[in-house]
Amino acid sequence: MSNRSILVRYDQFSPANAFVRPDAVTYDRAKVPAGASIGVTRTVTDGATSVQLEVGGLPRNRTYGAHVHTEPCGAEPDEGGPHYQNKKDPVRPSTDPRYANPRNEVWLDFTTNAKGEGKAVSRHDWTFRKGEARSVVLHESGTRTEAGHAGEAGARLACFTVPLAGR
Repeated sequence: MSNRSILVRYDQFSPANAFVRPDAVTYDRAKVPAGASIGVTRTVTDGATSVQLEVGGLPRNRTYGAHVHTEPCGAEPDEGGPHYQNKKDPVRPSTDPRYANPRNEVWLDFTTNAKGEGKAVSRHDWTFRKGEARSVVLHESGTRTEAGHAGEAGARLACFTVPLAGR
């Protein structure tokens, strides 16, 4: 019998300056409109992790970068912290492809369809450290892979606070 844990969270994006700070925050309403939806499912089975992202209500036929970050969302885009890394790069920000890559980080890049919907999934043979994977951030463009720019995906457009590894 396998050991399994599932977390599912859905929300709609709201402006960061909303009266009550939402879990899903948009910093750029043209690229991630208020009311757009996000869903994240994290499954851990026998020490392996799968993260699935689903979005809706975004601009059509557009590519976004998306990654798991270390901190919860805040009023400012940078408050989500850096990318979660299974093996931490001692240099920040991390742009070394030995650390900033889709095997060591959770990359969930997607391109929306004609309805403004998108999906991505990332699978790993490791699990998140407790309290260190606390949000999913949507970025301006697809994630780069070349040395000196690995892991970069442009501006942080939106953030969804979700406790992927517990508190």
